[in-house]
Amino acid sequence: MSIITASSPVRRWGHLWPLALFMLLAAAGLYALWFYWPQILLSSAVWQRSINQELSGLLRQVADNPARAGLSLLSFSFVYGVLHALGPGHGKIVISTWLATHPSKIKSSLGLTFAASLLQGLVAIALVVVVLGVLALPSRQLHLSSFWLEKGSYLLVGFLGLLLSWRALRRLQVQLRRKPKFTSFTPHHVHDANCGCGHQHVPDEKQLTAGSDWRARLMIVLSMGMRPCSGAIMVLLFSKVIGVFSWGVLSALAMAAGTSITISGLALLVHSFRALAVRLSGNRAPVLWRQVGWSTLALAGGIALVVAALIMWLSAQPMARGIRPF
Repeated sequence: MSIITASSPVRRWGHLWPLALFMLLAAAGLYALWFYWPQILLSSAVWQRSINQELSGLLRQVADNPARAGLSLLSFSFVYGVLHALGPGHGKIVISTWLATHPSKIKSSLGLTFAASLLQGLVAIALVVVVLGVLALPSRQLHLSSFWLEKGSYLLVGFLGLLLSWRALRRLQVQLRRKPKFTSFTPHHVHDANCGCGHQHVPDEKQLTAGSDWRARLMIVLSMGMRPCSGAIMVLLFSKVIGVFSWGVLSALAMAAGTSITISGLALLVHSFRALAVRLSGNRAPVLWRQVGWSTLALAGGIALVVAALIMWLSAQPMARGIRPF
């Protein structure tokens, strides 16, 4: 009696419903973000102004009494980083797209988010030190330098999208290439209870993280961290003016720590949803169909990054007086 059964194409497509649901939810989220974007920007600008005023007041208190107000400044800066990262931004787009379309371990995913958040804080500190301290340029040059770093980060997002799209296209080309027709079946060996056939039945870690090389990861970290946080720039600038720059540096690092918490939470959420989609799909759908489905999703993610980079590049404006929604 034959134990090999062939499922119909309609049934095979039905096995891919978790992937279809994942893509549908992602599209719905993008549409909601597009629809409410003007309202989000307006509310964020008002919130950002109030937060900046509160940070300025805490810095003045630190200048008068560091021992008493220092802890309050650092705590507020940490909370600011957590809340600031909740708003829409290109860093969250990058990390979400990468984790949703590429297999990755939780440890490496969290490493990317922590490295990018730390780099964002260090870039802000280095920018203020170089522009205001070393070169002794006016604050206007500081804002312009931050603006061009922001534009550079958008370029990296576009390059990353092109890289991911190219890799996805190459995988699709291999997966969809015509296979040789099956003509006969001849057993080459027999498996027993202890399989020693020399075949690899489960992919190893290197195969699981295929495509996650250091180039792509470096571009992810740089594209997320190259753009300095507007709140950190404001705190560093004001702290230098009133003579408490060391506290400004600590405040910027506290913001970076808060940002890393939120971005890491988002990374865990996306990672969990992807793992759930893979588990629900299981082995019910043919291997080739699953591979083509995920490669297609990776291609869509790469294209989305290119489009997002183009939109952000064209809409980027120099920040004025340290005020910027995100």
